[in-house]
Amino acid sequence: MHARGNLITLKLIILPGLIFLFGCSEKRSDERHKYSIYTMADDYKEHISQVNDLSSGKLDPVKNGVRTYPKQIWYDLIVRDGFYYRLERKTNYFLKYAVQNNRYTPVDSVFLTEMSYFDNYQWVHPDSLFLVSFDRKLSRLEYARVNVKTMKAETGNIPVALPKSPFNSMSVGFSMLRKDKFFLGYTYHAITARDFTTADTVYVDVLTYPGLKVIKTIKDARSAYPGGANTAQPNTFTDQNGDFYFLACPGIALGNRPEKPTSLYRIKKDEDKLDSTFYWNISESIKNHGYGLWDIGNGKAILRSERKDLFTGFEDHYKVPHIEFYVLDLAKKTSKKLDLPLDKGTSRQCVLLENGIVYLSINSESGNYIWIYNPKDETLTKGLQVKDDIDYILRIEKLYDDIP
Repeated sequence: MHARGNLITLKLIILPGLIFLFGCSEKRSDERHKYSIYTMADDYKEHISQVNDLSSGKLDPVKNGVRTYPKQIWYDLIVRDGFYYRLERKTNYFLKYAVQNNRYTPVDSVFLTEMSYFDNYQWVHPDSLFLVSFDRKLSRLEYARVNVKTMKAETGNIPVALPKSPFNSMSVGFSMLRKDKFFLGYTYHAITARDFTTADTVYVDVLTYPGLKVIKTIKDARSAYPGGANTAQPNTFTDQNGDFYFLACPGIALGNRPEKPTSLYRIKKDEDKLDSTFYWNISESIKNHGYGLWDIGNGKAILRSERKDLFTGFEDHYKVPHIEFYVLDLAKKTSKKLDLPLDKGTSRQCVLLENGIVYLSINSESGNYIWIYNPKDETLTKGLQVKDDIDYILRIEKLYDDIP
C-alpha cells in the first residue's frame, strides 16, 4: 500500500489534445441547479444539462447543455455536491469538474498511480470516494481512496482471491461499507477474443475497514455476477431499515450465464451474511433477465428487464428498444410491469426518487421523455421532453445531496 496526492496547488495536466492549467477550487456551477442530465446525441457527442424541473418542458442538450470531453465518456461520470468526477484512462488522472461559464471545466485532479479504469465506486464518507479496479495485465485488484476535498489519494491492493484458469479476469459488482466492515461482491470472467462468460457463483467477501483484510468469503451458487458496474447503473441499495439488497445479474449483457436466474439477495442490518430468509428468483417472476435496481421506498423497488425476444445478441443489446420496467414488492415478492414505452440502452442511471415521486428517463421510438411515476396511486405521466436527436439519456441525478 502506498499513498500519493497533490503536493502543489497549481497543476499542469496534459490530456490528449488538451492542456489544463488550474488551481484547487471549490467553485461549483455558476447557478445552483437541482438536477444533472447527461446525454449522448446521435453523432456520439455528449452533453451535460443542469435543470430545476423534470416534470415538464422541453430540453435541447446540444443547444442549451455543455459539451463534455474527451469525445466519449459514456457513463462513468460521478456526480456529487455540484461537481463531476471521472478517470482519464490514458493518463491515470482522476479529474474533478464543474460547469462554469457554460463550460465543462476541470478544477482539480489527482494522479492514481496504476489505475486506468474502475468498474465500481462507493462513497465511504461524504468527502471520500473508494474506487475499485482489476488490472488484467498484473492480475491484481486495486483500490484508490480519494479525498475529493483535498484531491489526495491512497492506493493499494485488495487481498481477495484472484482469478484462476479457466478465468482470466474479474469484476467487482458492488462495494458497501457498514461500520468497520467492507463488503465486496464480485465475479470471475473467462475472456477471449470472441466471447466472455463468468463464474457460476455469487462471491461476496467481508473485509475489515479501513484495513481491508479478508474476514470471510460468502459463496452462493443459485445465481451469478452480484451487482454490476455501478459506474453505469446501480444494482444495489440500502433501504430505510438499513438492510442491503443486491441483484445478481447473469444475463447476456453482464454475466453471459443466461441459464442462471437473475436473483435478489439481502444482507440484513448489522449482519455479515446472506439473509437465509430472503431469496427471490426474479427471472421466474418476470420470465426474463433484469439489470438495474432502484429503491423507491416503502418496501418497493424499480427493476429494468430485457425482452430477450427483441434482440439478437450482445452486439445490438444497447441499441434496440427492448427494456421494460417493473415495480418489485420486496415483502410479497411480486412484480408489476409499468405501462411505459420500450426503452433502449443496456445500462443507464435512469431512475431518480424525490419526495416519494419516481422519475424515469426513457429512450424510446416515440421520443425521449422523463416519465413521472407516483407509487401511491400508480399513475404514469410524461414530464420533461428531451430533443429527438439525443440517442441516450445516460444519467439523471440530483446535483446536491440535500435535495430531499
